[in-house]
Amino acid sequence: MTFTELGLSPKVLAAVDAAGYSSPTPIQEQAIPHVLQRRDVMGIAQTGTGKTAAFVLPMISMSEKGRARARMPRTLILEPARELAAQVEENFIKYSVNHKLNVALLIGGVSFEDQMRKLDRGADVLIATPGRLLDLFERGRILMNGVEILVIDEADRMLDMGFIPDIERIVKMVPFTRQTLFFSATMPPIIEKLADQFLQNPVQVAVAAAASTSETIEQKLVRAPRKDYEKRAVLRGLIDGAENLNNGIIFCNRKRDVATLYNSLQKRDYSVGSLHGDMDQTSRTKTLTGFRDGDIKLLVASDVAARGLDIPDVSHVFNYDVPTHAEDYVHRIGRCGRAGRDGWAFTMATNADDKYVKAIADLTGDDIEWATAEKTSSTETDEDAKKPTRRRTKKASDAVVPSNESSEKATRNTRRPRAAKQTEEDIAPVPTAKQTAEKSPATSRSSPPKSDEKKKSRRKKKSDNDDDSTPQGLGDHVPAFLLQSTRGLG
Repeated sequence: MTFTELGLSPKVLAAVDAAGYSSPTPIQEQAIPHVLQRRDVMGIAQTGTGKTAAFVLPMISMSEKGRARARMPRTLILEPARELAAQVEENFIKYSVNHKLNVALLIGGVSFEDQMRKLDRGADVLIATPGRLLDLFERGRILMNGVEILVIDEADRMLDMGFIPDIERIVKMVPFTRQTLFFSATMPPIIEKLADQFLQNPVQVAVAAAASTSETIEQKLVRAPRKDYEKRAVLRGLIDGAENLNNGIIFCNRKRDVATLYNSLQKRDYSVGSLHGDMDQTSRTKTLTGFRDGDIKLLVASDVAARGLDIPDVSHVFNYDVPTHAEDYVHRIGRCGRAGRDGWAFTMATNADDKYVKAIADLTGDDIEWATAEKTSSTETDEDAKKPTRRRTKKASDAVVPSNESSEKATRNTRRPRAAKQTEEDIAPVPTAKQTAEKSPATSRSSPPKSDEKKKSRRKKKSDNDDDSTPQGLGDHVPAFLLQSTRGLG
């Protein structure tokens, strides 16, 4: 089948042909006709199969008629992450080259003023993250009663517990007669029930088993130590020994581990960048651009990079941490082996991660093979390995054999003191006070206590500083006027 058989407009077909595509993917082939018929669609397909174009192409065709009014978008696309929203915007720009559609991107981390100016001009297509959309709505900058098509991309993530209140608020803002499209790689039963609340008589399109992985990806499990610096050494061994490594994404569960691992690899002269949710939008965009252009070979990222990022030539994925949610594993490894290319996915698991590994196997149905990995020789030079090394060195120094002199001192100090040998004088009876007085009476009478001697010495020192004679009257300090003659005053 070709795109011409799907019912797309001639302008859209020309743009698709200019982009170099001739035949649709299975999800595009099955979803596009239903979208053009204004049906609600729930699309389930493994990542990397072209879900974005499955709703972008028909939306452009349907937007050819009509014109957006100020602050009243005609279509709304919700994305869970800024990078995904920016990627959808790029798809609209590429496929709407023959149209005059105004596309507004509402994401956090950028100026409000630029976004509000686009809304004031009128947006045919509004692509937004829930937080920024609600913020601008509460400021009175958006009117949602003109939305004709609502798209919730990555539905399993958007309908996760943290996003349910925001999604419910947004759904209440748009008209009831809207068309709603859900697309995701995974759709657990609980999330599917929640999605049914927002869809009216939906058509479910599933081109692959939910949560299945691509057959072009070779998956391996690697046993990793629990100590962080040893685990990083195992990762470096995997990177250095990887075959056909074009570039790769290293996933961590926590943002602080992203920063630590990035610093460790950068110090060892790896071409590396980092990406996580706490980074400002300018840095995130710059990092992704460098990774796409090949300036950065390795990208250390949190799960913000696991959803929908379309970087076709990623060859390897390294799961530094086993994801706690099995669905995230499907999204992570789906970053490699896209569009029929070969991919390799290595997952590092400690003994404590075995329950998560089992959950992944139960979800995907894949029997992932365990592989061995060698540590790099630079383990002892790792910056985090220095502290344990110092502790070991200190303990080792305590066990060094001392010299003869110090050994003798240590021996004398550690031995228990023995009682001194008693002599005849020691066992002689102690004389009484009376006997002592009779034996040396003069000494007892003439020897004052030490305290009396100290008092006398202090008085003597004081008297030595004074004159021998005590001054009478004014002494030598008689004022001069008293010494004047009194003659003639009688």
